[in-house]
Amino acid sequence: MRLVIAGSPQAAVPTLAALAASDHTIECVITRPPTPQGRKRLLTPTPVADEAARLGLPVLEARRVSDLDDELLPLDVDLGVIVAYGSLVRPPLLTWPRLGWINLHFSLLPRWRGAAPVQHAVIAGDAQTGATVFQLTEGLDEGDIFATITTPIGAHRTAGSLLDELSESGAALVRAVVDSLAAGTAHARPQRGDVTLAPKLGRDDARLRWNEPAEAVHARLRGVTPEPGAFTHWGDQVIKVLEAAIARDAAALRAAEVRREGARVLVGTATEPLELLRVQPAGKQAMSAADWVRGLPADRVVVFA
Repeated sequence: MRLVIAGSPQAAVPTLAALAASDHTIECVITRPPTPQGRKRLLTPTPVADEAARLGLPVLEARRVSDLDDELLPLDVDLGVIVAYGSLVRPPLLTWPRLGWINLHFSLLPRWRGAAPVQHAVIAGDAQTGATVFQLTEGLDEGDIFATITTPIGAHRTAGSLLDELSESGAALVRAVVDSLAAGTAHARPQRGDVTLAPKLGRDDARLRWNEPAEAVHARLRGVTPEPGAFTHWGDQVIKVLEAAIARDAAALRAAEVRREGARVLVGTATEPLELLRVQPAGKQAMSAADWVRGLPADRVVVFA
């Protein structure tokens, strides 16, 4: 089939690579324009743009797919494939491909419709997550489902590591669905179950709430890693918390209270303490928590959420 692929972040790159290696033809790749990155704010193409250039594929750039009516509507395309683009596809482009569009979404729909499904699944303490390929409609992640895969979240996985895994396994799922659509054997089913929403995470979502149980604090930390990145306050200083573990063998502390025990740095929650493993103070490089507190008084201090 003749395909158009839309996506921007690294999570969409495996799908582009998988379809480029298939028997189908990619007519063009749609991605967002370059954005300023790094301290020097250099304009940087999206990971999808870089991959398309490596593959020698034509690229169209737009903040919204539906801004490209004039460029896309003249093309003869059988199917659109979209992954993590960040905007809805509106008519007339929604029905422009002969078979419409399919979307790879990183959740078990209808749970966690929206921009940050993996992050919300981890924060909520879900036992599993997955990826879904569904027919794109005008509603937010509402279309009929062609295929799903599941993976356990576990007690230690971060949203970043799960998304890396799902972007690879999801790419294989997309390729299988595209092949079945080409063969005329694909079947879609309506979504069933309770709908939950996964809006984009903001800075306050990444603030650790030490008055919550240890499991909830740890789940939030993992759910916002690597982006937007968990943080707390040491006085008026922002401290990024990069890695921690539940210290089930430690004595309870008051919520937000910090204690040094040998090389360990413990922070109280509503239940067991968390042991800080890696942190990044404002303006400094990432370091072990033990290195961070070295030289500080050994008496108790408080971390303000």
